[in-house]
Amino acid sequence: MRSKSLYLILIISVLFVSSCSGPKFRQVTDFNWDWKFYMGKDSLAYQTEYDDSHWRSLNLPHDWSIEGNFSVEHATGQSGGALPAGIGWYRKTFKLDPSDSEKEIYIDFGGVYRNSEVWINGQYLGKRAFGYISFRYDLTPYLNFDSPNVIAIKVDNSLQPSSRWYTGSGIYRKVELVKTEKVHVAQWGTFVTTPEVSKESANVVIEVELANRSDAHATASIETTIFDPNGKKLTSDKAYMALKGSGYTQLHSFEIATPELWSVDNPVLYSALTKVHVHGEVTDLYETRFGIRSFEFDPEKGFFLNGSYLKIYGVNQHHDLGALGAAFNKRAAERQLEILKEMGVNGIRMAHNPPAEELLDLCDEMGFIVVDESFDVWAKRKKKYDYNIDWKDSHIRDLQDMVKRDRNHPSIFIWSIGNEIREQFDSTGLTITKELAGIVRELDTTRMVTSGLTENEPEKNYIVQSGALDLLSFNYKHKAYKDLPDRFPGYPMLASETSSAFATRGHYDMPSDSIQQWPAKYNEPIPNANPDYTVSAYDMISAYWGSTHEETWRVVKKLDHMAGIYIWSGFDYLGEPDPYPYPARSSYLGIIDLAGFPKDAYYMYQSEWVDEPVLHVFPHWNWESGQTIDVWAYYNNADQVELFLNGKSQGIKSKGDDEFHVFWRLAYEPGTVEVVSRKSGEEVMRKVIRTADEPSQIQLNADRSTIKADGYDLSFVTVDVLDDSGTLAPNADNLIEFEISGPGKIIGTDNGYQASWEGFKTNKRKAWKGKCLVIVQSNREKGEIELIASSKGLKQASTVIVTK
Repeated sequence: MRSKSLYLILIISVLFVSSCSGPKFRQVTDFNWDWKFYMGKDSLAYQTEYDDSHWRSLNLPHDWSIEGNFSVEHATGQSGGALPAGIGWYRKTFKLDPSDSEKEIYIDFGGVYRNSEVWINGQYLGKRAFGYISFRYDLTPYLNFDSPNVIAIKVDNSLQPSSRWYTGSGIYRKVELVKTEKVHVAQWGTFVTTPEVSKESANVVIEVELANRSDAHATASIETTIFDPNGKKLTSDKAYMALKGSGYTQLHSFEIATPELWSVDNPVLYSALTKVHVHGEVTDLYETRFGIRSFEFDPEKGFFLNGSYLKIYGVNQHHDLGALGAAFNKRAAERQLEILKEMGVNGIRMAHNPPAEELLDLCDEMGFIVVDESFDVWAKRKKKYDYNIDWKDSHIRDLQDMVKRDRNHPSIFIWSIGNEIREQFDSTGLTITKELAGIVRELDTTRMVTSGLTENEPEKNYIVQSGALDLLSFNYKHKAYKDLPDRFPGYPMLASETSSAFATRGHYDMPSDSIQQWPAKYNEPIPNANPDYTVSAYDMISAYWGSTHEETWRVVKKLDHMAGIYIWSGFDYLGEPDPYPYPARSSYLGIIDLAGFPKDAYYMYQSEWVDEPVLHVFPHWNWESGQTIDVWAYYNNADQVELFLNGKSQGIKSKGDDEFHVFWRLAYEPGTVEVVSRKSGEEVMRKVIRTADEPSQIQLNADRSTIKADGYDLSFVTVDVLDDSGTLAPNADNLIEFEISGPGKIIGTDNGYQASWEGFKTNKRKAWKGKCLVIVQSNREKGEIELIASSKGLKQASTVIVTK
């Protein structure tokens, strides 16, 4: 599907059934527990009889890089997070019941970074070089049912630098053991489309691929039943086929009356349960979740979801989870999405690689417009040992696997085949773009195909010249957006990567009304750099290739032909710490810091993107007497705001047509700053900022006081340093130490400061600007976890987290 204005359709999210425990049903076992790990080279570690008793015991997902210490000497370099990489080995010994000997048994990996090689009982199974792809091996021919089995995985991330950002190292996503009967639904074996969608009815088509691992010829029946979002059975369809070979495909078609349509505000999900019978016995049950929705990208009018106009308010997200590194945790990802939703975000661009499948599940459930991106690099490198070294042998399979795995997720609207690809600039881009777009369309014609572009002159961009893209995604250069329809007539467009505005939470440089680029040009020094490696949190400083948040949104907001915006970036991330050298080791580009604490620009977007009243006033009010301080306010749902300093009005301000904040320039005096927003003379909101006294106490606030006792669930505990009256001490940097008891453990601490050298896996953390974070994880026991925080000279605090 290659027309440049398409009315596109719905699709779904594959979900393996884990609740089927009967002997004839698919069984999916969580295989993350009880592994052995060794960091280093060992050419004998694949052997079954190898003695791994001295190895470390751990559970997956696991990222060994995040456990290391920061150092400029690490081969990953500053852009890679200044953390160690290297080679690691994993081994697991497990037993199978003799009754499993008639089954097909597979192992599924969600993602291993990088160059994973797998052995089962000494038998080599294969290698997957790409660190972001999910993959499977068939263990069946090599398993023991009367003695233990040993699986060994070598992970080689030693060739560095391999990325422009932090990658992590290890088996950092889930592992599952899948047992099926001989005849079963194949891996990623369903594909749901909705060719026709309206409020009155929807046509749902489900393609089911069967795998047949038996030699016998038989007749199989495939029955698929549709359930509505409340679990009510709607309709079913049954078909028969003669099995005489390895694989078969069956189509089911359904008509759904008055469907509930998936949207960003109402992300309802249907499910399809496929049941396979052979000789009258059930051999497989396979569930597929999906959503019903229609969409259109119009070259002139923008994006329409279910027939209604919608501006995409998006952000880019890298895959790391702050103090957890690359090790995926569903609750940590959910927390990030919750914080973004509160800001008004409705879109996520997965930069610049296939994400964890569970993250896409969350986007389905929470309502986000997703750009699913495959590669940051094609054949031409950006770093010496990046994906370019694997491109020739891997790119076809990797792209196919991404599309097959992800094509049922209703949150995905766009496939991106690359980001800022070097082949934009020469004729090889013509051939490769056509090849990649063709691979995608062989597997899915219901979504747009794009690539993140930096070159916006048609005659210079060979990726666009290929004619293979449905949608043009432009990175940066916001001043040209208004001219793009004339340069690229007939194409729908969006701003796929914007801003790159720097900020350190809680740090403020005055004056605040001078926009700067740090540095002004590539490789130039920064004239006003701060010795503590901070950047002002006023929206005034960006990278030389970017722009401030307000500069960019001012343009995109007005242009209907720009379907939306994906800001760089939602959260700070590890690595790529422009504009500073080491010891800076994580990015300054997020709207939210690495610990998950919003920076001030968060509230600018919130004031623009949410309907609820917003009034955000900053900075803090602890300065030197007589110092000139700029006080900013972001607000909405009001026509004016008034500031009072110690009860005395400092004037009424209103935003102009193209303005997103107001500010007052004040001579500092201790006390209170109070700002009131009003509409038609009626008060809407009121905010007070007080001068804090010396720090005297700690306050703990857990985002959830009850978590699941499953060994995965998390509570994120915010640590605030306060004065006697409960006011945050905005410059406090006290060292906070943590003690924990009960059925849980501390798995990370952070404070959001981009140049902190403190490790993430310790039970202590210095506050940054009065705040830090401790992450508590349950084990698999019910009970009460008690967390105590203490610091010299401060009153300690404690909180209880219940595990159920």
